Amino acid sequence: MNETASIEIGLNAAIVSVREGQPNVLVTREGDKWDALPYGPFTPLDHRTLDIGLRNWVREQTGLELGYVEQLYTFGDRGRHAQRGDAGPHVMSVGYLALIGEEPQLELKGASFGRWYAYLPWEDWRAGKPDILVSEIEPRLKQWAERCEVDETRVAALTRPERLRICFALGGGADWDEEKVLERYELLYEAGLVAEARRDGRSAAKQWDDLPQLGRPMQFDHRRILSTAISRLRGKLKYRPVVFEMMPETFTLFELQKTVEAVSGHHLHKQNFRRLVENGGLVEPTGDVSTETGGRPAKLFRFRRDVLLERPSLGVRMKAGRI
Repeated sequence: MNETASIEIGLNAAIVSVREGQPNVLVTREGDKWDALPYGPFTPLDHRTLDIGLRNWVREQTGLELGYVEQLYTFGDRGRHAQRGDAGPHVMSVGYLALIGEEPQLELKGASFGRWYAYLPWEDWRAGKPDILVSEIEPRLKQWAERCEVDETRVAALTRPERLRICFALGGGADWDEEKVLERYELLYEAGLVAEARRDGRSAAKQWDDLPQLGRPMQFDHRRILSTAISRLRGKLKYRPVVFEMMPETFTLFELQKTVEAVSGHHLHKQNFRRLVENGGLVEPTGDVSTETGGRPAKLFRFRRDVLLERPSLGVRMKAGRI
């Protein structure tokens, strides 16, 4: 008799906010287990659509009502979710990105906001190149690239050194691309440098001694989903006004810049940023000022919604500035 593997559809949400210049993601915690994104199975009898199912699970697990939501990707790799020897259903995870403005004051049930750079510390370049890249990641990736190229998880079209150059700007000839968040995490997983690879029994992880924890690990494939969400959001900043989904109704240009910097992971040149935003017609002054800046009062702005009808490309064309 032929055996057929059953499949379960899981719904996962990377719920993102920016508070005081720091990007945060909502995570759930169960005892001493690793953090997880809010998730639950899709049940067609209870959920008319995947989107409704996701919103129901988030509401049930955290008490939070979602606003802006978009589907990211379907994650179906065997081994990402299953434990060794697991004969249960194979989980196909449908990942979502959700954006919220001010973090809710209500007490979230079994959930809290954590800084997303705690999970992916190599992605935060706002104060320059992260130390963890220089001291830990780059030397180990170079060692990995020099080993025999027998990749257990994929048939790669590019060599290992080529992939390091593209993803981590190692070896010259490439700049750091802030949108390649997922590719970098996948490469670290393949090289056995993240805790999830050791948990999943990847042979590459067994080759490292005294390996420090490179960012906080997450349950199942949730750090992979978070990486995908950050990649998507960083890309959309450049052609859609999604940043305003994370802003209050009124804001200063300084607050807007800090939010864009928080998401992009790069410091931006102040005057260039303001000129791009104002000349692009993305914001309009309210006529009021904020006295909470600690210095001279700052003008308050709001998102100019009419721009949605005027131009198809409405993002913030970012260019990293000198610190």
